[in-house]
Amino acid sequence: MSDYDLVLFGATGFTGGLTAEYLARQAPDGVRWAIAGRSPEKLKRRADELAEIAGETPSILVASADDSKALRELAERTRVVITTVGPYDRYGEPLVEACVAGGADYVDITGEPQFVRRLMNRHGAAAESAGVRIVNCCGFDSIPHDLGALLAVQQLPPDEPMQVAGLVFGAGEFSGGTWHSAVNAMAQLRTTAKSVGSVRAPAGRRVRGSKRGVHYEKKVNAWAAPLMTIDPWIVLRSAGAIDSYGPDFKYGHYVRVRSLPKLAVGAAALTGVVAMAQLKPTRNLLLNLKKPGDGPSEGKRSRSRFEVVFLGTSAGGDTVRVEVSGGDPGYGETSKMLAESALCLIEDRDQLPQRHGILTPAMAFENLMIERLRRAEMRFEVMG
Repeated sequence: MSDYDLVLFGATGFTGGLTAEYLARQAPDGVRWAIAGRSPEKLKRRADELAEIAGETPSILVASADDSKALRELAERTRVVITTVGPYDRYGEPLVEACVAGGADYVDITGEPQFVRRLMNRHGAAAESAGVRIVNCCGFDSIPHDLGALLAVQQLPPDEPMQVAGLVFGAGEFSGGTWHSAVNAMAQLRTTAKSVGSVRAPAGRRVRGSKRGVHYEKKVNAWAAPLMTIDPWIVLRSAGAIDSYGPDFKYGHYVRVRSLPKLAVGAAALTGVVAMAQLKPTRNLLLNLKKPGDGPSEGKRSRSRFEVVFLGTSAGGDTVRVEVSGGDPGYGETSKMLAESALCLIEDRDQLPQRHGILTPAMAFENLMIERLRRAEMRFEVMG
């Protein structure tokens, strides 16, 4: 029997701290959990803060992201590992390797396609053979999009070709860690594009991305522009693994903007940041704008929100609209989604789909996570 049900690695960081607070408030009685990181002093301070919330002090495990021996020992002592230590492309792989070897399930909040692809190539077969679930992208990247698309698909005939569009609106602010991950991802756009590539589906089925460009979408009264995040790839990976997405599934992922001038300004700003990220001197200037561990205030987070509208159509003419929404996407809701993903692996283990390896949220949890998040006051609603 493991010493713990879950261990939170990175508990002293900004998002890790929010996740720890969520667990302190919401983890059911009897769930044994610990916090982990590289600084005993910071962990002790965090544990004391959590004791004021939960009434008891969580255990502390000391481990560094580059200490394979300590990571292996950590993984062997728990059933599930949560990690918020990024950028994952730099720091994440040793912990995944430790979890596969130690038999622990794993959840993260990466939005880095090249990291996920590397895990698939290097550790996918071993994780599947070991019966371990390595579940990436369990925050705003990509749970609302992956599970929202799943819910939309489930309202359409499974034996017909279908297409779904996800239209994203979000108002929030980056933390330092997220900003560093985003800048480093922009610096590797060519590698990222190669990492994503096409998605294979079983014989007789096809999944593919939409090639539709900027357009006006009357059903949401807004302009839609292709959003080149990890999310569409995650949705397509889920579609390739789950038969209910039909014989021919197409997905488009778009940012939703009310006015064309605002869209143009945003595109120009993003282009400038991408250009600066390509050269080390200007990339360092961008990285220095925010420090890892920094994040928006509670007041700013309380004013943030997101909404994703999914529009689905089948070849036979059936249509569906699904809306997924919540509060602060980057931190409040991300910490909730991450913690609930770990709790799902613990509490709902007997009901989980029998899939192992490097998984998307939909592949790992299907509707179990939708129901958990509804109970946690995120909205997943079929509108018709």
